[in-house]
Amino acid sequence: MKHLLLGDEAIAQGAIDAGLSGVYAYPGTPSTEITEYIQLVESRKSKDRPSDSKKSKVERPIQCRWATNEKTAMEAALGMSYMGKRALVCMKHVGMNVCADAFMNAAITGVNGGLIVVAADDPSMHSSQNEQDSRFYAKFAMIPCLEPGNQQEAYDMTAYGFEMSERLKTPVLLRVTTRMAHSRAVVETVSDPRPQNAMSMPENVNHFILLPAFAKRNYAELVAAQPRFTEESERAGYNRYVRGTKPEKAIVTTGIAYNYLMENYDPATGYSILRVTQYPLPQAMIDEMVKDGAKEILVAEEGQPVVEELLRGMVPSDIAIKGRLTGDLPRMGELTPDSVRQALGLAALPTREKETIVVGRPPALCQGCGHRDMYAALNEVAREYPSPRIFGDIGCYTLGALSPFHAIHACVEMGASVTMAKGAADAGQHPAIAVIGDSTFTHSGMTGLLDCVNANANVVVLISDNLTTGMTGGQDSAGTGRLEQICCGLGVAPEHVRVVVPLPKNMEEIKTVLREEIEYAGPSVVIARRECIQTLKRHLKAAKRS
Repeated sequence: MKHLLLGDEAIAQGAIDAGLSGVYAYPGTPSTEITEYIQLVESRKSKDRPSDSKKSKVERPIQCRWATNEKTAMEAALGMSYMGKRALVCMKHVGMNVCADAFMNAAITGVNGGLIVVAADDPSMHSSQNEQDSRFYAKFAMIPCLEPGNQQEAYDMTAYGFEMSERLKTPVLLRVTTRMAHSRAVVETVSDPRPQNAMSMPENVNHFILLPAFAKRNYAELVAAQPRFTEESERAGYNRYVRGTKPEKAIVTTGIAYNYLMENYDPATGYSILRVTQYPLPQAMIDEMVKDGAKEILVAEEGQPVVEELLRGMVPSDIAIKGRLTGDLPRMGELTPDSVRQALGLAALPTREKETIVVGRPPALCQGCGHRDMYAALNEVAREYPSPRIFGDIGCYTLGALSPFHAIHACVEMGASVTMAKGAADAGQHPAIAVIGDSTFTHSGMTGLLDCVNANANVVVLISDNLTTGMTGGQDSAGTGRLEQICCGLGVAPEHVRVVVPLPKNMEEIKTVLREEIEYAGPSVVIARRECIQTLKRHLKAAKRS
């Protein structure tokens, strides 16, 4: 069967057809569509599934609810794998930082059922606060990494990744980038999907108990497995080396960058090409390239110079390695067909600057958004103090840093608003205010609030609750309907957990509540609650259809 799929959707369909039992994820662009696709497919299946599945022979539903954060997702997936089932974990690149503890240790425990971790990197920072290359995590953990260069490979390599994971007893990292995740192509899928694994316990339970004595043995096994991982990358057939007629010049390219090369490559040049889509790097193919007489190697890779740096330790020092580190390709941002063209020494094609084609439209909060009224009230109250500091967080409300509000003074990463406000208060800052969304609060703000409670920090935590994960398209938020209980459970005095409705008509009430909590000498929480205008529209449309 043929389907027109995003790269994300190809991964999702590949996982389903490979016998997936659970997908665990926190929404983050450009990875979100993987889980959403599986949720859509599963919702359609559920309509045809018998109500009493325990008495039927129908497979268990695929677990596809959103996790609270990437760490809980990684740990739940490892638990699914422990039981012999195939599990998929999905996140954007910065989510790898959140799940790093569980991810690194999963390399030491190994797996039972197949386990694939999808990291969707965002070079050029289209919707992210940094550029980060997740291939470093695979090298750090010493596990195999897959990097498909097109949607068909994304589909095929997902099934291969599960099979390899179970055969080699290791988690596998599958890395894509924004253009790969969010572009479409025709994908041919299997007609006979694989059934889910039967539940089975690990043969050696001690493998999953990381007491030092067991962990040392497991780590030795991981180190000993490295030659097998390298052999796999050479044997599987996804990495390919083609000797050119003039092999003294060679090109090493990875993932989607291969497409940019092919838009500009002239076979008449005779350059050799090594295409890498699986790691560890295929040492035998690199040795063959050197043996063929390569004297200069251009490395075209999307992201940071991972391969470029590795090659410097794998080939003789007299071979010139060129790429991002040498300035032959841009040191930051996405590659383009034009940048690769110039690196090949070809004349630039005529182009027009984007500024002359499209009028700049900076992002802004939606009209009717509750964050707008929250910021309007907050700004008025903040102006009553000589030097207020408002610490923002990751979400739609980060746009409060821009016109017309200019309301926040810092935004670093998920959950940092609360703990940075605490640190500022510890230094003597008053008022110290944290602005955080409901989904971000449950993702990584709760522990910071507990720190505030334990230190009796003079901090106001303003949770802008739009009842969804708005920035990534309106996915479920883990704390919906229970934020007050969570805050009280963490130790905030109930009389200092206040709820307001951010509407113009309530402006005076909101300002009064903010003033009172700023003057309270201790941690307090103000929840500004109003449904996201976009999800509200969708809910109203759905109600009309029904």
